[in-house]
This record gives sequence, C-alpha cells and structure tokens, in this order.
Amino acid sequence: MNAITIMIASICILMIAYRLYGTFIAVKVLKLNDDKPTPAYTEEDGKDYVPTNRWVTFGHHFAAIAAAGPLVGPILAAQFGYLPSMIWLLVGAVIGGAVHDAVVLFASMRKKGQSLSEVAKAELGPVAGFCTGLAMLFIITITMAGLSMVVLHALERNPWGTFAVGITIPIAMGVGLYHKKTGNLKGAATLGFILIMIGVFIGPSLQNTAIGDFLTLDMNTLAIILPIYAFFAAALPVWLLLAPRDYLSSFMKIGVFLALIIGVFIVNPTIPFPAVTEFIHGGGPVVAGPVWPFISITIACGAISGFHAFISSGTTPKMLDRWSDIKVVGFGAMLVECVVAIMALIAAISLQPGDYFAINSTPEMFATLGMSVENLPQLSQAVGLDLEGRTGGAVTLAVGMTYIFTEVPWFSNLASYFFQFVIMFEAVFILTAIDAGTRVARYLIQDFFGEFYKPLKRVDWLPGSIFASALACVMWGYLLFSGDISSVWALFGVSNQLMASIGLIVGATVILKIADKRWYMLTCLVPLAYLYVTVNYAGYWMVKNVYLNPDATGYSVLNAILSIIMLVLGIVIVVTAIKKWMELWNNPNLKANIKSAM
Repeated sequence: MNAITIMIASICILMIAYRLYGTFIAVKVLKLNDDKPTPAYTEEDGKDYVPTNRWVTFGHHFAAIAAAGPLVGPILAAQFGYLPSMIWLLVGAVIGGAVHDAVVLFASMRKKGQSLSEVAKAELGPVAGFCTGLAMLFIITITMAGLSMVVLHALERNPWGTFAVGITIPIAMGVGLYHKKTGNLKGAATLGFILIMIGVFIGPSLQNTAIGDFLTLDMNTLAIILPIYAFFAAALPVWLLLAPRDYLSSFMKIGVFLALIIGVFIVNPTIPFPAVTEFIHGGGPVVAGPVWPFISITIACGAISGFHAFISSGTTPKMLDRWSDIKVVGFGAMLVECVVAIMALIAAISLQPGDYFAINSTPEMFATLGMSVENLPQLSQAVGLDLEGRTGGAVTLAVGMTYIFTEVPWFSNLASYFFQFVIMFEAVFILTAIDAGTRVARYLIQDFFGEFYKPLKRVDWLPGSIFASALACVMWGYLLFSGDISSVWALFGVSNQLMASIGLIVGATVILKIADKRWYMLTCLVPLAYLYVTVNYAGYWMVKNVYLNPDATGYSVLNAILSIIMLVLGIVIVVTAIKKWMELWNNPNLKANIKSAM
C-alpha cells in the first residue's frame, strides 16, 4: 500500500459526497432559504452577532472544529492499523459528521443563534433542555482539558515552539484591529502570515539565551498559562482575537496540508504499517481498549464530533451571513476536516512501527513491546529535539511530515524549521479551539445559571461575561493540571461522542418538524443509532476496566463519576426525545403550526 492511493481515493469520495449528499441535505432536508435574514443581522450587536464574509466564517468555523481531534485522534488510532481508521473516517464524516454539523447549525440559527441547550429546551422540553445544558457543561470542560493536554506535550521544554505560538497572539490582535479599521482583509491576512513566518524563523536564535530559558516551560507551568490565556480570549470581542486568529490559522493549516499532499505525490511513501495490528483486541500501549468501540471514541473530529455542536450552536450561527452558507460552512468544513485527519493518519503510518510506538509510549511501556527504533535517532538529530516518549500525537504528526519531506534532497537543512512550524500550527489550531470552546462555555454558563439570576442571560453584560469566562477556565484548568493524556483523552472521547449523539437527537427532532418527508429524519437517526450504542459501551468499558480499577494506570474515581453522570443524562435525553418524536409523529398538524411560526 502507498500513500497516494489512500489520498486520492479519500478525496474523490469526499468531493462526491459534498456535491450529492451535501446538496440533498441543504435543499431537500433543511430547505435553506436566503430570503430570510440570519441571526447575525436580526441580533447584530457588533460583538458576538456580527455578519461575516462566508470565507472568513468558514475559516473561523474550520479552525475552531479542526483542532487537536483530526490531528491527534487518527495518530493515536493508528495503533490498530490504517484500515479501521480509514473506514471510520470516511463513513463517519459523510454519514455522520457533516450531517451533524449542518443540522445543529441550522437548528441554532432557527433559535437566533442560541446554544444547543436552549435549542433542546425549545424543541424537546424543559427536562431535556436542563439535561442537555448540564451535559454540555461537563462535556465542554472535559473537551477543553483534552485539547489543551496535547499542547502541553508539544510545547513542554520547547522554547522555539513556545515563542512561535506565543507571538501569534499579538499578531492576530493586530490583524483584527487593522481589518476593523481599514476593511482590507487580504492586506491584513498577508501581513499577519508574513509576521508569523518571521516568528518561526527567529525561534532558533532565542535558544540558549535568557529569553529561551524563560520560555523553556514545564507541563505544570503551561497548564496554568493556558487557562489564563483562554480567559482573555473568551472575554475579548470576537473580532479582536478569535476571528482573525482562526482566519489566519485556517490558511496555515490548509497550506501545510496542501504541502503534505504535494509531498506525498512527489515522494509517494510506502506505508510500512500493517492494515490491522495485533492490538485490535485491546491491550495496546496507546489506546487500552479494543478496536470497537474505541476506534470511534479515539477518532472524533475528522469523523463525527460533539465538540462541533458547541461551535455550530455557539459562535458560528451568530456570524453566518446567509442561510445557504450552512452547506459550505457546516457540511463542507467537516469534509475538509476529514481530509486533514486522513493526511494526519498518512503522516503517522509513514513512520516505521517501532518509531511510532517509541514516540507514543512511555519508555517503560515501549521496552515491553519487543520493538526497536529504526529512523528515530536520525530524526531526533535532524529536528534538534528528543522525540522518545512524546505522547499525545502532536509530535508524531510533526515527525511523520518531516520524515516524508526528508526524502526531498534539499529539505534536510530545513527539517528543524519545518518540524517547529508544524508544532506551531498544531498548537495554534488547538488554541483556536480553546478560544472558541471557552467562549462557548461562557455562553453555556450564562444560559445555565441565568435561569437562577436573569442578568447572566445577557451575553453583553460585562460582569456576567467575566464571571462565566473565569469559571469555565477554572473548571477545565483543574482537569488539565491534574490529568494525563491517556486518562483525559479517553474521557474526552466518550463525552465528546455523547455530545454528538445529543446534537443528532436535536437535529432529528427539527427535521421531523420541518421536512416534507418524514423519512428524511433517518439522515440523523442512522448515525445516532450507531454512535449512541458505541459511546455507552465505551463508557461502561472505561468505568469498569480503567476508572474503577485500582491496578489500571488511568484509575480515577472522579473520571468514573463524570462518565456515569454524562451517560445517565444521555439516557434521560434519549427517552425524552423518543416521547417527543412519538407525539410529533401522531400529530402531523403540529408540523404545520411550527412551520408557520418560523
């Protein structure tokens, strides 16, 4: 097997899916109509509700949803071999993820851009709304910790990478101010990208200096800095940091993966990884469980991800300029993210298996596998960083991409720069998701606690924004500071896919209400049935075999309690939804009443 075959086949499948299935969802199922103004116009406030160019919105949405998930998930799941990951990515993205993102975005926009908990309350009733809101608070907290954990392992003791990532913050704010003042988007973006590249190339000169020593941070320090940064990112106006940073990083990410695609065409690396490994039955050093259900838990973003529901019912519905943009931004961005995930998988499986497991296992665990490294010492020397035991996936992607490009003769002198650039753009993308995710958590906290103190419901009330942003950062910051990648990522996977199930439940309800044909509801019910069974079995497996097992490395009573609470909330929401579906099915006149009220 070679990389070109995998890449071309995947891209063709996704393009056909967008053209045919995406159009069907937009035209037939959701019946998108540009004659109606979007919430960005009806609720415009210049801060959160801002009509935004389609491609800027696409950039924000894509950057926010395509964070660590499509980069890390496929790399961790490579433990099972490339075939299970490929099947899940393509089937999950087309049948599940793209539909999920589009219908949640549509459902939120119908309710003036409200959060999914408020939409669930309106569509399913107060019980489901309360349970959804509580589940979302748990899930967004765990998600932020899981995404941030990847940044810690990439920037730990890496002053070059820390500087390259840190400099993007003032650059993005400068781009936002410049664009706000002049309206010149192309000029602002070009200047911002040039400054970011300068920051990457300045990096080596800072090593072994006072600044470099200052930026050589351990995991505990980074675990404190990240929530503090997220607080300011969530509280600042969306146009100042979040939108320009997402826009810049989208072009960086697309550019890097286009370069990887070109590199794969030039080098056409042979895949040394087997299609299926010995770890499909469980017991692997990266993912403890068996290939099912854990392939669908480890790979979320890239196939289907509940985190996308936070963005599709958080920042994006408040920015969309036209209803028809849902196809491009909701459905299309998900398929582009799938391409990113496939390229990340190719980068991982291009490595020799021994090198892959040496990076993604602790040295003690790797010693028990009976494997030996092949190219890792030379790669460590080329990039100027010790690579063994750098778990979390981010380093594996950077190493895999660098390894592919080392086949190009003139590239050897640029290997270290390219490696740090990939680390930088990975970290930037993860931080953009943290930006957007923390802001969404702020909205959720204001919605949830606003039921008890009404002023909190106002997203433009400064004290409420500060309180909610701080609370969100403290919650996920605690998990980040006290966890590790294996425990947090597994908890993130279960909670994330439960959130996707809730998004599909709400989407199915909306479709049943508005669609011309009831069977269109199957567009949500089919992926929901698979995902709900999968996530519940995975949650049960983790609680039984890991979280409540004192002999397991991921033993954690707190994680067990969080998992049980989330699964119970999911059961309540499903039961409530089924009752609502039966009511709607038996009372078709309700559909006409709801349509007339839209």
